[in-house]
Amino acid sequence: MTVRRDFQEPARCRPDLVIGREELFTGARDQLASGGSVLLHGPAGIGKSTVLRALAEEYGAAAHTVLRCSATESESHLPFLALADLLGLVLDEVSPRLPAAQRTALESALTGRGESSLQRDGLALRLAVLSALRALAERGGVLVVADDLQWLDPASAELLGFAARRLEGTPVQLLCAVRTEGTESQEYDRHLRACPPGTLAVRLGALTRTQVAQLLDHRGHGGLPRSTVREIHRTSAGNPLFALELGRALAESPTPPRPGEPLPVPTSLRALVLSRLDMLSVEARRTLLVASAGARPTPALLHAAGRTNAEAECAQAAELGLLATESDAPAVRFAHPLISAALYAEAPAPERRAAHAALSTAASDPIERARHLALASTGADPEVAARLAEAAALARDRGAPSVAAQLGLLAARHTPADGTPSQGERRLQAAEDAITAGELDLARDIAREVLSRTAVPADRVRAWMIVIDSAGHTMAEVDAVFPQALADAGDDPRLLALVHYQLAWRALIVSGDFTEARQAAAHAAELAARGGERRTELLSLAFQAQTETLMGHPEAPRTIKRALKEPQDPRVAWHHNGALSARFRWLVMGDQLTEARATVTGLLREVRRRGSVESEVHFLRGLAETELRAGHCGRALELARDSLRLARDSGIGETASAMLTSLAEASGGDVVRALALAQEAVQHAEEDGDQMYLSRALGALGYAQLVAGDPAGTVRSLRRVRRLELGLGITDPARGRWQGDLAEALVRIGEPAEAQDVIDVSREHALRLGRESVLAVLDRSEALVRAAQGELEAAVAQLTSAQDRLGKLGYGLEEARAAFALARLRGRRPGSPAYDEATRMFRRCRALPWLRQVDEALTAPEREPVPAAADALDALAVLAAMERQVAALVMEGATNREIAARLFISVKTVEATLTRVYRKLGIRSRVDIVRLAAARRAK
Repeated sequence: MTVRRDFQEPARCRPDLVIGREELFTGARDQLASGGSVLLHGPAGIGKSTVLRALAEEYGAAAHTVLRCSATESESHLPFLALADLLGLVLDEVSPRLPAAQRTALESALTGRGESSLQRDGLALRLAVLSALRALAERGGVLVVADDLQWLDPASAELLGFAARRLEGTPVQLLCAVRTEGTESQEYDRHLRACPPGTLAVRLGALTRTQVAQLLDHRGHGGLPRSTVREIHRTSAGNPLFALELGRALAESPTPPRPGEPLPVPTSLRALVLSRLDMLSVEARRTLLVASAGARPTPALLHAAGRTNAEAECAQAAELGLLATESDAPAVRFAHPLISAALYAEAPAPERRAAHAALSTAASDPIERARHLALASTGADPEVAARLAEAAALARDRGAPSVAAQLGLLAARHTPADGTPSQGERRLQAAEDAITAGELDLARDIAREVLSRTAVPADRVRAWMIVIDSAGHTMAEVDAVFPQALADAGDDPRLLALVHYQLAWRALIVSGDFTEARQAAAHAAELAARGGERRTELLSLAFQAQTETLMGHPEAPRTIKRALKEPQDPRVAWHHNGALSARFRWLVMGDQLTEARATVTGLLREVRRRGSVESEVHFLRGLAETELRAGHCGRALELARDSLRLARDSGIGETASAMLTSLAEASGGDVVRALALAQEAVQHAEEDGDQMYLSRALGALGYAQLVAGDPAGTVRSLRRVRRLELGLGITDPARGRWQGDLAEALVRIGEPAEAQDVIDVSREHALRLGRESVLAVLDRSEALVRAAQGELEAAVAQLTSAQDRLGKLGYGLEEARAAFALARLRGRRPGSPAYDEATRMFRRCRALPWLRQVDEALTAPEREPVPAAADALDALAVLAAMERQVAALVMEGATNREIAARLFISVKTVEATLTRVYRKLGIRSRVDIVRLAAARRAK
């Protein structure tokens, strides 16, 4: 393989670091693996070279020859330079194989000896490049890697395009990258036409916020707050190069930007735009500075801020490509957010303050006016602080808690040391707004700053609560906080109530002790009532009700009523840990799906209006779960994916959302993805020490394994759930609804006795609590036990009843599963509509994985009811019940697969059962079973 010396070092980029490009990378990889060519295109800094190097490293090893060139703008005027890069090192190898005229023209072009040009030696040069590539291809595959095609000198570009269009049928592939600004770019079309026929064009677009966060983390900037990452994503517009440079500048900056200020722009990025800014007039530059300081600048706003010639100055900026030209849009929009950030960063501080001062009177929105007033002011000013606090309250009411947090921090900055409210109180309010917005790291940083500054017990306890809240389900990491919070609370019942409320959560999440959690919540409610702290009392009662509901405690309905009594606190009423949320959980577990859907839909609407991210994630899951119970698998999957997307973006509730999305995927989507999500949820719960969600995650894993056709895996996972819930004190089978799946899987692996035990224990609790849908599912599972024991008529009757009851309760998917089980019992007798009914039900539910199971069952060998075979069974009386059934079917000539289908067990279970049969009867094979039975009958 021939490679230029400067490309012999291994590429630094590995495919696993091509963040956000996984799907595109896979498509390009498949294209190259099939012998095709690839053209990567997109704007500057979008990551084309990164992907190109990764693909070249992976596929270069398989090629016999790799030819590379990487052009630069400064060298684009030098003719044949790119051609020399590509063919210079192989010239001696290919020259002897070229006709004399072609060899002379090519050597002249590459060496510079002579006066070769496209005008003079056009045809000879074109044919020489084509012949050289074909000659190299005769000895093995050739990979041509060309980066920055837009800077190729015109002569090289024309020659390469001529050859590329004529390489079909030869093992020569092109892997190229070119800068383009849009999918309709004429430059992109021109470069694609110059590639081999069938070339795959791959456009690299902007990264999402989550992908930018992953990229920063990979490059050592993972400690940035989420609010900062969000600003990096906005300023970079998802461009990975710009995002990395901004992240590096922030990491190197001794002081972070003030709230409301743009990010510091490093010199490396300023240089991209400042050259064009220097071409503006002084007044036009001032106008653009005012526009960069505004949130939504318009010509009218610029006029109000004193920029009288705004239209002409904006037109001048648009001609230079600094502003986007949109005739139908009133806003003044920068061509890229980085231009605005660089302009602002370059301006001297007095000029920035002057721009903000002008906007503080010109802006029509009171929140914007207050923000600009703060950024135009220096030092403490009680009037400015008061206006900012009012603006923060207005933003909070508008459902913009992130804006409220920024304004609150600005208010604290301008509050005098002896001001009322104090700096600490305003910071704590900002931290609580940050938690509502899902910016947990910002909230935690603010709280720790307050703790380092204040000795006021109320402020300190409030700050400790923020630290605990920001830990989420990783409460084990903040265990040391509780003794300090209790010490700061002293004997004040209001403060003690706050601490004991969090201790209740700790007992549930960390210790996994529902009884202790319930007692701690009840104690917190008593303390709060004694101290007149209604909000904490309501939260504690709601938590107590949730715990009692999950435990199957008889006091749950009474506690929910106490939590719903007036007076209510609106901050609690819509909260995901509030009383309405507890009531929703009670409705779901009590089979009242219609009312549950209406309740959670109203809660979701309200938290979206208020901008509460954690509550939105929670209620999206709740609505998805309700739709899943009702058999609306497609809708459930959409909601679950939305919940997971928001959870990953905010870092809140990822374990729970992965668990719920796994259930939805296994019911209506992709089973492989369901398994991966469930395993992720299990891993996170174990790492976090989260006992509450570990059992739920294992339940999701067991269900996904059942749908995937792995009953043994289901049994392993759900046996763990059974042990965990026994230890936790959870007795309500409607909490996780895993019992029917465990019983079904146990039947499939040949353990009907254990399956019956699971059913009996669960049925006792379901009867006590009136869980009708659980009872119907348990009956469905028990019917499978009976079928495995040969009681087919009883099994059919029990399944028919279970299907009817599940349908009346509105559990569409469970009803369809009962219909499917009936179809498998009855077999495909001529004219039997059983499978048609199951197919119709699963299709109505959009339960794609279950529909695939129906298809597999229809293509499996014909199944008939298991015959009694009394004589044979008498001859084999030494065997256990399952072993006798397997042996009887062997005597009929059934294969292991047919036996598994007829007895609702796995093939592996059949094989294991036959091994036990052989051992008990002292025989070696299936044939010996038939012979032994025949011999005994002959006697």
